[in-house]
Amino acid sequence: MTVVRAGQQELRDLLLETGALSDDWVAAYEAVARELFLPEVIWPDDGRTVTVSKTDDPEEWRRWAYTNVPIATQWDDGHHTGTAPGTLASSSSSAPSVVFTMLAALSVADGAKVLEVGTGTGWCAALLSARLGESNVVSVEVDQAVAEVARKALADAGWHPQVVVGDGLLGWPDRAPYDRVLVTAGVREVPHTWIEQTRPGGVIVLPWGTRYSGQNAVVRLVVADDGTASGRFSGATRFMHVRSQRGTWPRHRDYLPGGGWPEGTRRSTTALTQDEVLSDDSYAAVEFVFGLLLPECVYTYGRSPRGTMTMWLYGLGDRSWAAAYFDEDDPAASRVYQGGPRSLWDEVEAAHRWWSEHGRPGHEEFGLTITADGRQQVWLGEPSALVPQAVPAR
Repeated sequence: MTVVRAGQQELRDLLLETGALSDDWVAAYEAVARELFLPEVIWPDDGRTVTVSKTDDPEEWRRWAYTNVPIATQWDDGHHTGTAPGTLASSSSSAPSVVFTMLAALSVADGAKVLEVGTGTGWCAALLSARLGESNVVSVEVDQAVAEVARKALADAGWHPQVVVGDGLLGWPDRAPYDRVLVTAGVREVPHTWIEQTRPGGVIVLPWGTRYSGQNAVVRLVVADDGTASGRFSGATRFMHVRSQRGTWPRHRDYLPGGGWPEGTRRSTTALTQDEVLSDDSYAAVEFVFGLLLPECVYTYGRSPRGTMTMWLYGLGDRSWAAAYFDEDDPAASRVYQGGPRSLWDEVEAAHRWWSEHGRPGHEEFGLTITADGRQQVWLGEPSALVPQAVPAR
């Protein structure tokens, strides 16, 4: 008989109330306690990262286990030591609402064969095993140490799906074809191997995003018999990325080596306000849209030494850069500086204009198609209405 702990029950009720947990996943949720797949020291994140030790404070540790937040379980690809947070979270237990929203998007039927890319703690593999039978679940994990910990946690909890160590971008052809593929790490380039290893009519659910920021959106792709896959985004999320697709943050001094404005800097003003291009909401649609329309570009923002909100953009394929200093008293007088082959701020203005002219659509109005030759095509409304990779400036 399944024993449902008090915290587990409260979280279940919350997930049901918000619609994240669908009725067909309730039994699996109750059979697989999240706390069984968390290490001794965890780093929950509810807007700030905290360190919690099960030994030092078991009640607080268990409270976090049943709180709807992501929990980091590894830092810096395993090179981290100590209990303070590391530099880069490299494995985690995703927020339960995100987990069950993605599981619902899989639309599984009894006996479906599923490939999971990114084993992590093993909690998702256990949930899939409880729902579909462990013989129908294969999970691929790139980090051997993470995979070994997950295997032990799964076995201790009574589950034995196949967990293999390998590059999840290659899938796992030994057990193909799959009815469903669940990807639990952010992806910027969808490998065609996942489509090749999924039967026609099968579904791939993954977090997809651009280089512009760390924001992803969950997309549900349906595989066609012509080697393509297509489907809509369902909402914004943030996942740590597949390790080979993380990218490297550009160094400011490579773009402006002298510290000041280099010769040839283009100066102008902009009528765009900081509220139109920046948001305190890390899931804002404007960030997603700018990523679509500003290819090979990243951004950051903060206050200058004088307290002026400033947005910086860096081109990844060249040394293009832009900086916008927003004048809060007179927005029309906000100063812009640009350099390099691309005029990145002009691209921002063109992207914002395109978004506005199309009614400022949200994530759910966009979709993604992977062609038979592996090209990624983002569209708005319907697959034939492709989103341009860059919008001409006026």
